[in-house]
Amino acid sequence: MSLIVHKYGGTSMGSPERIRNVARRVTKWARAGHQIVVVPSAMSGETNRLLGLAAELAPARATTEYHRELDMLAATGEQASSALLAIALQAEGMPSVSYAGWQVPVRTDSSHTKARIESIDDQRVRADLDAGRVVIVTGFQGIDELGNITTLGRGGSDTSAVAIAAAMGADECLIYTDVDGVYTTDPRVVPAARRLTTVSFEEMLEMASLGSKVLQIRSVEFAGKYKVPMRVLSSFTPWDIDLAEEAQSGTLITFEEDEKMEQAVVSGIAFNRGEAKVSVLGVPDSPGMAFRILGPVADANIEVDVIIQNISKDGKADFSFTVSQSDFARTLDLLRETVLPELGAKEVVGDPNICKVSIVGIGMRSHVGVASKMFRVLSEEGINIQMISTSEIKTSVVIDEKYLELAVRALHTAFGLDQETA
Repeated sequence: MSLIVHKYGGTSMGSPERIRNVARRVTKWARAGHQIVVVPSAMSGETNRLLGLAAELAPARATTEYHRELDMLAATGEQASSALLAIALQAEGMPSVSYAGWQVPVRTDSSHTKARIESIDDQRVRADLDAGRVVIVTGFQGIDELGNITTLGRGGSDTSAVAIAAAMGADECLIYTDVDGVYTTDPRVVPAARRLTTVSFEEMLEMASLGSKVLQIRSVEFAGKYKVPMRVLSSFTPWDIDLAEEAQSGTLITFEEDEKMEQAVVSGIAFNRGEAKVSVLGVPDSPGMAFRILGPVADANIEVDVIIQNISKDGKADFSFTVSQSDFARTLDLLRETVLPELGAKEVVGDPNICKVSIVGIGMRSHVGVASKMFRVLSEEGINIQMISTSEIKTSVVIDEKYLELAVRALHTAFGLDQETA
């Protein structure tokens, strides 16, 4: 008997009929002899609706009290979908029980709206599984040491599912989404994109961090840390598909990468439209300058990505980095108010119309010339590279946003990722 965790996203839970199909799919797995824990997201659009109501009543405020109430509010979305799924399972004749995160309990820190899981007590869940029940646990939420409900941030249900799978030593964590796996790139940009049968955790972590929206990055980090086997598959296949076929469908995220090392050099092309570039021009070229620029940015809880520094002959430097577009205006204001007068820099400028395009692949470790091939392909398309960032298994470039789709298509073809046509 295997212990399997199923996670279903908001679109999979988006209507009574879809919830009924989830219940039938879960019942199929349970009647085949598996112990099943289900972690559902809120119904599609529900979290946005709830937070929209809060915004109508009061503007967002950076206070602990305000964020505590947002967690109380947002957590009800998953609670509703969990109860509805339990009701649907019972209607299928499958014994089931639903629990909110605080009932398990899922222990977190006290960082409201972006809490991190610290521990999970699986005793109650195991007792129900041993009694033959399907157990449904709300995703996205937990409880802190003071008894306050907390939430894990957007996409937190993925993290909840992987954390529960890790705590219980599950044989596999199945992430059911509205796509049928992980693709070499977004098929909406490159129709010839291929679904990957397997992808390594390292590759998936890079792809998630670089803009791939299939999995939430914290869930991949959690899975990698605790060695939780994961599979991404579609909830929109017929619920009564043969179980053996379903268990091998989608994309398996695995640690077994040795066999891939000498195969595909590049496994996928990731991209992110939601970035902006900030440049501090004419700063003194002296020790500690990077810290004096980025220290205040970090203190403001603004995440920095690609960084580049150019040194001129007059002892001055230009320092550039990228941030999320949502943090762009705030970063400019912060630097102009604090760093600019303190450092005597010439000016602070920015460009919100950039994007990041990345090639990712374990095979890059054992092949030379991969980055130069990327640069050549972009050059042949007339695309100027503004910034470059590399690691062992990825190379990222920052380019003008208007060239994003052209760059992704050209790189996808150049690295042999297009589907073969008959």
